[in-house]
Amino acid sequence: MPIINRIAEFHDDMAQWRRHLHANPELSFQEQETAGFVAEKLRSYGIEVTEGVGGTGVVGILHGNRRGSRSIGLRADMDALAIEERNDFSHRSTNKGVMHACGHDGHTAMLLGAARYLAETRNFEGRVVFIFQPAEEMGGEDGGAARMIREGLFETFRCDEIYGLHNWPGMEIGTFAVKAGPMMASGDAFEIEVTSTGMHAAQPQKGVDVVMTAGHILIALQQISARNTDPLDAIVVSATQVHGGDAYNVLPNNVTIRGTVRAFSPNARATAEPAVRRIVEGIGLSTGAQCKVSYSQQYPTLINSQSAVRSAEAAGSSVFNKIDTNPPQTMIVEDFAFMLQDRPGCYGWIGNGPDDNGRILHSAWFDFNDEALPFGASYFASLVEARQN
Repeated sequence: MPIINRIAEFHDDMAQWRRHLHANPELSFQEQETAGFVAEKLRSYGIEVTEGVGGTGVVGILHGNRRGSRSIGLRADMDALAIEERNDFSHRSTNKGVMHACGHDGHTAMLLGAARYLAETRNFEGRVVFIFQPAEEMGGEDGGAARMIREGLFETFRCDEIYGLHNWPGMEIGTFAVKAGPMMASGDAFEIEVTSTGMHAAQPQKGVDVVMTAGHILIALQQISARNTDPLDAIVVSATQVHGGDAYNVLPNNVTIRGTVRAFSPNARATAEPAVRRIVEGIGLSTGAQCKVSYSQQYPTLINSQSAVRSAEAAGSSVFNKIDTNPPQTMIVEDFAFMLQDRPGCYGWIGNGPDDNGRILHSAWFDFNDEALPFGASYFASLVEARQN
């Protein structure tokens, strides 16, 4: 069996922890009960615990049975999403309007499993830093990773390198995917305010039609990927919200457009903001509407280091049935990217089984597959034993 035998023995315990967390989800920076649960488990294993790191984060320190200066960080996220769960199983969310629709309950349970095993064996040199991060779903500079770093995570709890993972629906259980370089996209957000004087829908000549102006903007934004960016650089511009108007016979005085820009290449990302501003300004001049753009860079591109990927592949080869070393990149963003900006490391995807019956990320029917738990815990543990020798 590829997973570590001792971890396989307490697979049922990990499943119980995971289901407890699933039934009691908490939003970003509200993970008080989750953090308490994690801290209690870590202390019961004899691990030194610090709470309140970066808001509601928890950090555990464990020393191996051999002296050494190396320090490896392992990270899991703890927060849930503002989604009303549609499942009807016994461990469904008891917190109305909140659910673990991204599998952070599974990530936390896997890292707790690795912590339990490593605390029992301590078969490594140096130390491990277990990082249980809040507010991954909030993301950006206001999210959990950036806040933990700002508040001195790596100064207080030194990590020479750091590793994390995410469950991946559609990949078979026992499969691991990882690649060096850019793996997940950067993520920026924009808000466009289009304003003028409102007027009767039957008399558009008496003002400026902000709805029509917004429509032109929506179409023109697509030229950023089609004509303003090198065709070899992937970028996607998506307007995800359009708000305006209250009555069928009134042209409103305001329309708000919000959206996101995703890219891998720094050059592609750099072209997006000035292009958005140029397009909006030009269309506003052509129609006579007043247009204002707010643009914020939220997530950096997630970039795995070459050396850490080699370590992840080596550890994973002893655990997983299959390793994909060249998975397709995704435009999904991940705030572990902030940690990889600060420290060398690696982020991988672990198979979560078929993505049918609603088992897709951020779905109201999502449920983490407990069969993946011993694979993730064994991977984390194997990384420590291999890297800290």
